[in-house]
Amino acid sequence: MTLTATLEGIGFWAPGLPSWADACAFARDGLLSPDAPVRPSPHLLPANERRRAPGTVAVALDVALAACAEAGREPATLPSVFASMHGELGITDYMCTTLIDEPSSISPTRFHNSVHNAAAGYWTIGAGAMAPATAISAFDATFAQGLLEAFAQLATGAEAVLLVGYDNESAGPLRAVSPSGGLLGGALVLSHAPAVGRLRLTASLQDGATPPNDGPLGRHGAANASAPMLPLFDALAAGQAQCRLKAGPSRVLKVEFDHG
Repeated sequence: MTLTATLEGIGFWAPGLPSWADACAFARDGLLSPDAPVRPSPHLLPANERRRAPGTVAVALDVALAACAEAGREPATLPSVFASMHGELGITDYMCTTLIDEPSSISPTRFHNSVHNAAAGYWTIGAGAMAPATAISAFDATFAQGLLEAFAQLATGAEAVLLVGYDNESAGPLRAVSPSGGLLGGALVLSHAPAVGRLRLTASLQDGATPPNDGPLGRHGAANASAPMLPLFDALAAGQAQCRLKAGPSRVLKVEFDHG
């Protein structure tokens, strides 16, 4: 069985690469943006909220806004899929430590940022989105499963869907069992109907192993827990015909690109 979608917009953020244009330039010539910020600052949130929001929320909203802007879609109208392997591990580490040492001092603000759908919640509130929002985690198959969910929503009636993949660095004892470095986010706006001049994606689940993630973006973001999504962004940046994403044990999601 194959699923299809039209790619309308892309958002991307990684250390030294604060936009999809920067990512494409890096994939082409290996140069990082000299003025890149250390973390995104999405204008969807008020200034105080931007400062308090964890890195996962900041990067997820930043790339989501960029993808919607390129697609020319109003963020409030889109159903969304937020895919993160870990969520905010820094806050998880803080909560575990505090529960051991001084449980009554847990910060309510940090507590509400600890849930796995925190980024989806900030997005729906900030964008005024009343459409369904899904938060998904599937270990190192998270992005592929999020992409499948987006394809499935398109196949069952959605006109367009926003997919956002993101993860932050891990902290404390969790770093030893769930390593992740840096901050990484990528977003796609996918639609159901073909459109002139737009890239068409076809996805199919297959048995097999995922090939090494050795593209320039894959090498740059290899330490992050969301690195399994990077073969898709490397393929898009290079204009390749296909990529393969890890979709589970001995399973891959093959994504083919029709450049017209």
